[in-house]
Amino acid sequence: MPRFIAAIIVVLAAAVALVFAWPQLFGLAWAPGVAQVVALRALAAAGGLVLALVLTVIALLWVGARRFLASLAVIALAFAGINTAVLASRGFGDISFPTAAPGDITVLAWNTLGDEPGADTIARLALDNNADVLALPETTNELGLEIAAIMKAEGRPMWVHTVAYDEVSKARSTTLLISADLGEYNVDTQAETTAVLPSVVATPIDGDGPTFVAVHTVAPLPPMEVTWQADLRWVAQTCAEGEVIMAGDFNATLDHFSGMPRSDGGDLGTCRDAADATDNAAVGTWPSRLPALLGAPIDHVMASPQWTATGMRVIESEDAAGSDHRPVLVQYTPTT
Repeated sequence: MPRFIAAIIVVLAAAVALVFAWPQLFGLAWAPGVAQVVALRALAAAGGLVLALVLTVIALLWVGARRFLASLAVIALAFAGINTAVLASRGFGDISFPTAAPGDITVLAWNTLGDEPGADTIARLALDNNADVLALPETTNELGLEIAAIMKAEGRPMWVHTVAYDEVSKARSTTLLISADLGEYNVDTQAETTAVLPSVVATPIDGDGPTFVAVHTVAPLPPMEVTWQADLRWVAQTCAEGEVIMAGDFNATLDHFSGMPRSDGGDLGTCRDAADATDNAAVGTWPSRLPALLGAPIDHVMASPQWTATGMRVIESEDAAGSDHRPVLVQYTPTT
């Protein structure tokens, strides 16, 4: 191969690797293909490392192309290194939880893939972790009522709020359960939220307490990329002011949040991601068939500055429960 062509290929490979490793630098975190790769940073890093090893072995055997292949191996290794460094800065997992104090709120978020885990499993998980709020994308009102009945029998009555865009697909239902101890909440089922998959916005009737939002944005798959971006902008706008705690399936990572409106140190609007605040933002929540450290952290719990995340973990014990997402549990304390 002529040296000039080899040099061009090396330069192009380096440019492509940089785009996929840090797309925010070029404003391309939302670009088709890039959005999917950057969501799976850990898997991409592993792929880069394997590629670097393969290229190194071939370079050792093929003397005539050794310099060219070695250059590509260095690029692949750098790509893996950048992704690993980013993930390390976000945290590979800190599951410590302080003892809950009066006034704390514990939030459980779980995309149930259309009610798959069943009411008993979800209710038991909520009861075992003293959850005050359950944000359940792809969950019907019927299952929400069943969960509430089980929890009420255990002394934890819950209000159930569901928004369903149709009765054909369970994916087009989102259910939010709120502890009766937090007061009564109202949901405007006619209000505009996320476009394809519903989100639930519950506001306190007496005005005392946070607004709770169960989020479900559409996935960034063709031809829904523009709708996905609009959904994320709606989420950011919903947390632009006031007291808000939101949770659910955002179908986006911190990388995708980079181009969204933000203020007061928030990741979306004024809301800060609990995983990022507690060194858990590199732990994957989807798909559950992959090890958590190789998955995409696309399920989030976030809150406005009035609330501070004091504990967070991605729950891996329910990987066989039927959903392709892992539950996320967060404890919030009022900010002093």
